[in-house]
Amino acid sequence: MDRKQSGGEDVSPAQAVLLGALAPGVNGPTWNTLKVAFLLLGLCLAAMLGLAFSSSDSVLVLHVAFLVLITGTLFLLLSRFLAQTGLVSVEQQMQEMGLAPKHDGERSKKSN
Repeated sequence: MDRKQSGGEDVSPAQAVLLGALAPGVNGPTWNTLKVAFLLLGLCLAAMLGLAFSSSDSVLVLHVAFLVLITGTLFLLLSRFLAQTGLVSVEQQMQEMGLAPKHDGERSKKSN
């Protein structure tokens, strides 16, 4: 069974997220990590909003509601932007940063 490995198949998800933070574009693992971070931020803000309502402090409720609005707007804008531009593959990011391993065909061309 002849199996070709591209440069990104042996990259761990943590390395892909780090690569996505440093290289141009957004790869799939980085976007998934951002979605999880926004989900956890939303849960924390929902808990804060519940506590603000229980304290009956209108200034605190408005403040936390504004934070929820900012978070939701940021997530929607990021989602719309990535829907228009698309995701970049990890292999492409590795090539742009010069981290991709050289293929055997490229080596033989350079040596001739």
